[in-house]
Amino acid sequence: MIEVENLSKVYGSTPAIQNVSFTVEPGEIMGFLGPNGAGKTTTMRILAGYLPATAGTARIAGYDVHEASLEVRRRIGYLPENPPLYPEMTVEGFLHFVAQIKGVRGRDRLRQVNLAMERCNIEDKRRVLIRKLSKGYKQRVGIAQAIVHDPPAIILDEPTVGLDPRQIIEVRNLIKSLAGSHTVILSTHILPEVSMTCSRVAIINRGQIAVTNTLENLMAEIAGGSGYELEVEGDVTAAQNRLQSIAGVRLVEILPSSDLPENRALFRVLSAPGAEIGREIAAVLVAADLGLYEMRRNQVSLEDVFLKLTTSEPSPNDEIPAVS
Repeated sequence: MIEVENLSKVYGSTPAIQNVSFTVEPGEIMGFLGPNGAGKTTTMRILAGYLPATAGTARIAGYDVHEASLEVRRRIGYLPENPPLYPEMTVEGFLHFVAQIKGVRGRDRLRQVNLAMERCNIEDKRRVLIRKLSKGYKQRVGIAQAIVHDPPAIILDEPTVGLDPRQIIEVRNLIKSLAGSHTVILSTHILPEVSMTCSRVAIINRGQIAVTNTLENLMAEIAGGSGYELEVEGDVTAAQNRLQSIAGVRLVEILPSSDLPENRALFRVLSAPGAEIGREIAAVLVAADLGLYEMRRNQVSLEDVFLKLTTSEPSPNDEIPAVS
């Protein structure tokens, strides 16, 4: 549905993004993740037809963003970081206006406006002036204007910025409800939004794509397998040897700990990718008459992935000044 290939944007002599490539499948919600200034907003603006690219191609629903801009705009809904609202209009009046300029026919307009308000849970605000709405409701109206013409592709740039925790949950659930019937690309630097909303992510850093993959595959690759932390009572060497004998164990290390009793030790046990070793760990230690006082799974988080991919030092040839 969305295909981006070698997309670049240069301001004067400063590249904002360089050779950005990724795809978003129909019905998928993909998180476009990166630190502030990494190039997320520039990419979103190019996809929405707001900015021309310096090089590369972008296609939405088969149409080239540059060569068939009008056809693309008919097929996308776009929510920029600051929603494009008219504060002196009512919610319903504004959505009718947007539906009209987006080409929704008169006989379908009322139905589409009502459907957008229902999906965004703003029906009770239909006659309220937009300037009187809270930040959360304004974001909902912004999303409603993006979906009022029922586009196949939706581009959301930082849709939860500035919202309180309750508003974030409400907007997150709204975005998740769009999956399947719409293809969504969600640009953000807020990690929980990605892990709770998206099925796949593209991470951009310093204007270049660092990786695209599913969340599960990314975390497995970075971690090299999951692991456990154990508090074990008994002979430390015997415990280490027993743990290393388990099939699928990649690493056993003793962790420093000054607050444990003298006859206990803390271990970290890492498994090979795809191996599940929890049951075997418990069985081996119990069979060796070693005391297992605590055992907890220790898996890599999306934050670990993000930090690893966005804090590494670039080579001199890859250095790109950050431009939003």
